[in-house]
Amino acid sequence: MNSEKETFQSKNYISKSIFYRFSQFVGFLIGARFFVAVLLTFALYVSTFFLFNQDETFRKFVFDFKVHGIIFCTVITILAGGIINQFYDLEKDHVVKPFRTRIQSFIKQKYFLYAYLALTVISLGVAWMISHKVFAFFLVYQFFMWFYSHKLSRILIINNLTFVSLTLYPFFGMMVYYETFSRKVVLMAIFLFLILLCIDIVKDMLTKSVDKAFGYITIPNYFKTRNTQIIIIFLLVITMAVSMKLIAKTGISGFMAYYFTGGLFVMILCIYLLLNSSRRSKFFTLNILRFWVFVGIIAMLLNGIESKL
Repeated sequence: MNSEKETFQSKNYISKSIFYRFSQFVGFLIGARFFVAVLLTFALYVSTFFLFNQDETFRKFVFDFKVHGIIFCTVITILAGGIINQFYDLEKDHVVKPFRTRIQSFIKQKYFLYAYLALTVISLGVAWMISHKVFAFFLVYQFFMWFYSHKLSRILIINNLTFVSLTLYPFFGMMVYYETFSRKVVLMAIFLFLILLCIDIVKDMLTKSVDKAFGYITIPNYFKTRNTQIIIIFLLVITMAVSMKLIAKTGISGFMAYYFTGGLFVMILCIYLLLNSSRRSKFFTLNILRFWVFVGIIAMLLNGIESKL
């Protein structure tokens, strides 16, 4: 009888241990924003090969280890940035994202910091092996990742502009690396900057009261809801103007032409939703814009494949 009881307790302990380790692993992935990093990696590869890289063949691109190294450093830096951001936003996330913080609680915060330091060192070490310029590029990137989480995320307007700029920083690096400065690429960068800026401001609208309680000075808290809606609508109208400029003046074609044309209707839908001041409409607006960014990556991939065939 005692033997059966001990066997049962042993199995129960093992199952709990496996669950705990799995929860720790999931908590680390969520804390490091692993899934965001995966999406950005995919976007970087698609944009690098089909937008910035105008001359290289696919074979040459595959064996361009310098590019792969830069993208690897970018991913590691994004993971490190996600960890340090959640470290500074921990109290706020307990209110805004209770499920995520519950999963992350399986790992002590000191281990997140150890992981942050390790990822930072790995990224800078690989960057140093690539070149001193690449090292300097990622040193600046990592500094502003930390400085945003430590200080800039609480400063009005600077927080939104810095967040969006840090998101686009790796793409800017690739643009400089391939020296791709055409009107089309610049307009597409402006288009993406504006959409990401709208996403960040709408997200702040949904966390308005929590941000205020924890000392984050955001556009919705400073300018109030009505004025914030006007700001976002104004940004969406500018985004529509950029889309029309891309369609009419850059000779863009294929799936990307359909994407920017469809984007006009998406922006109109978002403006309509924003005119309704309910929380649900803001939530729909946020996710529509996020989804449209993802659609843009797929459209770029399909357009690139079509042009290469």
